[in-house]
Amino acid sequence: MAYDPANIFARILRGEAPCIKVCETEQSLAFMDVMPQTDGHVLVMPKEPAASIYDVSHAALAACMQTVKTVAAAVQAALQPDGLLIAQLNGEAAGQTVGHLHVHLIPRWSGVALRPHASAPADPAQLEALAQRIREALR
Repeated sequence: MAYDPANIFARILRGEAPCIKVCETEQSLAFMDVMPQTDGHVLVMPKEPAASIYDVSHAALAACMQTVKTVAAAVQAALQPDGLLIAQLNGEAAGQTVGHLHVHLIPRWSGVALRPHASAPADPAQLEALAQRIREALR
């Protein structure tokens, strides 16, 4: 998968498309998935343009994973799921739908099924409320 600078995540990074931010660092951005598989589904991506793990620099990947760990702890504190699925998909055959490297943080509750990947948009007000709870846990 070649990097397309017009992909939605690149547009978000340039401020050309909206997102519900959870946190931002110099090298990464965490935001709510607009088509979440569970409540509290957060995406974390490096700001470096890279389609997959094969394309990203070691420094950008390390910075992104630091944000993954920080946000994962905040998701746990804010939402208290029974578990947390962390996934990073590479290529269409693996299920990657946006050609910009990103990591999924998907809270899991026992007995609650995952919604299908990238299937239905969530209510923006609900996403903002969940993001606010996670942002508060980051403080």
